[in-house]
Amino acid sequence: MNTSLNEQASLLLVDDDDVFCQVLCRALEKRGFAVTVAHSVEQALPLARDNPPEYAVVDLKMGGASGLTLTQALHELDPATRIVVLTGYASIATAVEAVKLGATQYLSKPANADEIVAAFGHHASADAPLNAQPPSVERMEWEHIQRVLQEHQGNISATARALNMHRRTLQRKLSKRPATD
Repeated sequence: MNTSLNEQASLLLVDDDDVFCQVLCRALEKRGFAVTVAHSVEQALPLARDNPPEYAVVDLKMGGASGLTLTQALHELDPATRIVVLTGYASIATAVEAVKLGATQYLSKPANADEIVAAFGHHASADAPLNAQPPSVERMEWEHIQRVLQEHQGNISATARALNMHRRTLQRKLSKRPATD
């Protein structure tokens, strides 16, 4: 961060998890940021328009509009804003999309304040080759099931119907640990 002792860098923290926001807000304030918290894209946009932040931490999946919508809007307001997108459901496709829309970095939850601050210094490029090997088919399937399960508020039967899968098969897959790459 390039700020004097009197001036704190402005940071917009947007996540729908109240407890996570409180903890991360305190940790980022201890690291010298002036943090403004919002719990939705709709709440964050007016704050950003009134005072475009130097830094932003945006959750990808919240109630209402996606964090990608906010990422694009923040980048359009001020292309110099350093944006870190956080998600509990990481995928290469959404990481690339986030970077194309203006994110500096894309991190999987749980991410701590030190990882986020380090990510602000990262220079991402949507054209840069991905260092990580692509996830295995098993890992991608597990991530997809988790995403659909969340969309159905944890309802196994509704998730099984959405995936066109027998409920018992889904329960068996959910009882397994996620595939590691």
